[in-house]
Amino acid sequence: MTNKEIATVFNQLGKIMELHGENPFKIRSYYNAYNTLRKIETPLFSMDPAELSGIKGVGKAISEKIMELATTGKLNTYEKYAEKTPDGVIEMLEVRGFGPKKVGIIWKELGIESIGELIYAIQENRLLDLKGFGLKTQNHLQKELQYFLDSKGKFLLSQAEIIAQSVRQKMYDVFPEDRHELCGLIRRKMPVVNSIEILTTTHIERILSARDKLQVEMVHNMLTYKGIALEFYHTSHEDFGMQWLKSSASQEFLEEIVFQKGVMAEEEDVFKAAGIPYILPELRELPEVISKAKDGSLEQLITINDLRGVIHVHTTFSDGMYTVEEMAHAARDARYEYIVITDHSKIAYYANGMDESRIWEQFEEIDRVNAKMNNFKIFKGIEADILPDGSMDYNSDILASFDMVIASIHSILKMDKAKATSRLISAIEHPHTHMLGHPTGRLLLSREGYPIDHMKVIDACAENGVAIELNSNPLRMDLDWTWIPYALEKGVMISINPDSHNKDSFHYMEYGVNAARKGLLTIDACLNAKNLFDFEKWVASIKK
Repeated sequence: MTNKEIATVFNQLGKIMELHGENPFKIRSYYNAYNTLRKIETPLFSMDPAELSGIKGVGKAISEKIMELATTGKLNTYEKYAEKTPDGVIEMLEVRGFGPKKVGIIWKELGIESIGELIYAIQENRLLDLKGFGLKTQNHLQKELQYFLDSKGKFLLSQAEIIAQSVRQKMYDVFPEDRHELCGLIRRKMPVVNSIEILTTTHIERILSARDKLQVEMVHNMLTYKGIALEFYHTSHEDFGMQWLKSSASQEFLEEIVFQKGVMAEEEDVFKAAGIPYILPELRELPEVISKAKDGSLEQLITINDLRGVIHVHTTFSDGMYTVEEMAHAARDARYEYIVITDHSKIAYYANGMDESRIWEQFEEIDRVNAKMNNFKIFKGIEADILPDGSMDYNSDILASFDMVIASIHSILKMDKAKATSRLISAIEHPHTHMLGHPTGRLLLSREGYPIDHMKVIDACAENGVAIELNSNPLRMDLDWTWIPYALEKGVMISINPDSHNKDSFHYMEYGVNAARKGLLTIDACLNAKNLFDFEKWVASIKK
């Protein structure tokens, strides 16, 4: 188990104990353990009991539970509560914004024990008479429940592709004489996938008979591996290239190809026969890609090697895990030319947002580190919260002191399209805003973003010279890649940002590049593809 997985167990333990009305102090200790353990880098299972107990907020009782997880893979305390809790009630605890207290009321007062029953009860307005449930709460819950159900059985690319490669390797281990390749959404590098798809020359009957060797399970007539559905497509060696292409592209893309007959064992053979240069799988979404391949313009699309700087980075001055100097050295060691430190603004108290005195302290620290760096620069930035009325956290004088201001919404997310759009545009029009951060605030498979009028927001960015972030944290991927063509049409710069809270998350930019290429983002239109000299000029030119 990773540290985050261990931490999640304590979060689940806190929730199920709160559901049963247990000691609030003990519950709080488990929630605190969750917040502490998920930020620790050293593998918890590699520590001895004394080391674990020495972690602030852990102590002997929790360290013993970590050791129990290490040796048995489960917690008896959690199992005790789970045994007396219906599975459907436990599942309700996973629904965002539906806390243990509300779940407990619905379970104990209405006898509801599953999400299906709860949806039906909402349709009959049975929650309205319960304490703490009004029409607004009921409607919001209905929306969250639907989003939860729609997201079930789906996985982030960052989770699924590692597991998919493991399945592919197992296929080669068990059937070395055959050919096995990933296809479908994973190969196209879509941010969210619902299965692992594999094209194979092994007959399905042989795969089914080798389930134990492959370590796959049959669940509801579907093969699965580590909880992800598996889909196998059989083909011959001679037709492999044709079927690999057809199973690794959108329908709209395929409709633009005039397929030829013949033996085509490789995808390159199919493209060549159709008179089209080879197109990489992540680009096989939009039909216009084919004409761009023919005229050579696909060579201008952004790649990970084109990125020259790291923008949107958090440090220990807010909720990051490393100091300014540590993050800067990590960026320089990864051969980037600059980094923009953008810790949270003061209203983000939950993320240790910086008050004015700590801003000046951070500036002094950045100046100190910059003085020691050669051919590398740290920029003074801020991720400033957009307040509910569209104004910015900090006054204009303070915002003017930063090299770069990223304007983002982090609170009061329940808005209709008109309100959300107006709030964003107000921030975009602020004279010190350089970039709009994660425009919809979505968390993939966890939280639906607030609705916005993308065209109006992009138009406002174009009119005010403001860039838009493609936040590349796998949970966000926001701006969605489907809006990049419109941003390009309007001349808006896109920045592929990792939203880093630790050194290891710089690689998130690879996911952003995959998405950006789908939207046909060019090198010239990518802000952090600018070298240090050009980026400095751009930052200075946006100051109004």
